[in-house]
Amino acid sequence: MPLVLSRLSRIAAIFVIGLAVSFSAVYEADARRAGGGGFGSRGTRTFQAPAPTRTAPSNAAPIERSMTPRPQNQPGAAQPAAAQQQRPGLFGGMGRSLIGGLLLGGLIGTLFGAGFGGAAGFLGMLLQIGLVIGAAMLAMRFFRSRQPSTATAGAGQSFGRNSYSSEQPASSSFRIPTIGGGSGQGSTTGFGQGTAAKGPAVASDEIGLKQDDLDRFEELLTEVQTAYGKEDYATLRRLTTPEAMSYLAEELGQNATDGLRNSVSNVQLLQADIAEAWAEGDTQFATTAMRYSSVDTMLDRNTGRVVNGDDKEATQTTEVWTFVRKGDSDWKLSAIQDAA
Repeated sequence: MPLVLSRLSRIAAIFVIGLAVSFSAVYEADARRAGGGGFGSRGTRTFQAPAPTRTAPSNAAPIERSMTPRPQNQPGAAQPAAAQQQRPGLFGGMGRSLIGGLLLGGLIGTLFGAGFGGAAGFLGMLLQIGLVIGAAMLAMRFFRSRQPSTATAGAGQSFGRNSYSSEQPASSSFRIPTIGGGSGQGSTTGFGQGTAAKGPAVASDEIGLKQDDLDRFEELLTEVQTAYGKEDYATLRRLTTPEAMSYLAEELGQNATDGLRNSVSNVQLLQADIAEAWAEGDTQFATTAMRYSSVDTMLDRNTGRVVNGDDKEATQTTEVWTFVRKGDSDWKLSAIQDAA
């Protein structure tokens, strides 16, 4: 019987050593996933948060995938990378090393017949370590959730002829506010005129956007989403910058690899604001916050079965899109960020 217990304790020790070694690698691999972060370029403002607006009052998710070099001379530019480096894992690099050393030392002692006084003591030690780790993880999540988020000064002006101060029920009947007058109905107060709803101050429009520009932004929202849902690469290349196209193509390719297709239809703009518009040389940028509804579902490529989403009911999404044009060329989609 003692021989059996000794063998069981050694097998358990070997198993836990392998688990402890692989745990760190799995955690780091998961931390490197991009998740719901933004992609593309906003020129020299790529790594700066766009101004909040009535449509997106919170800071937008940072751009995590970009070919734009991160400037090292800006104090705020290095913070995201530094924060990522300062988040090494469970207890930090030093704490994890200490715990790993204690575990490894105790397990080696068990393997050679000394240390924990048998399999029962060894398993009891594992249970205690598990409880300590669980308590530490709960504490870290609690303190992280209590950290305040920084606010960005500035605000946006609505480009819709009507602006909403609250969410409308999905089943209610209402007129969709439009960016411009091309397809809109309802109030004729025009862009930037009439009584504005309470909210942030006027956005920073340094280039003087016109009504035609605002109409085009609304059209691009629908055209890009529709082309994405149809996997129309040719249209996406025409409507987006090469960098933005590369990320969209990457997402579509991943869906195809997984045997899925992202269907997007019935795109309708509900509310929109200009966050900021500026020029860098002969290149102009415009960042807009847009709340829109669409029927967005993930389908099985072979059977057409709905894997995720509802193919009969529209859902609302709020995102921050940046458009760019050079000289007198057409506006193109340059970046997309989730509204936090």
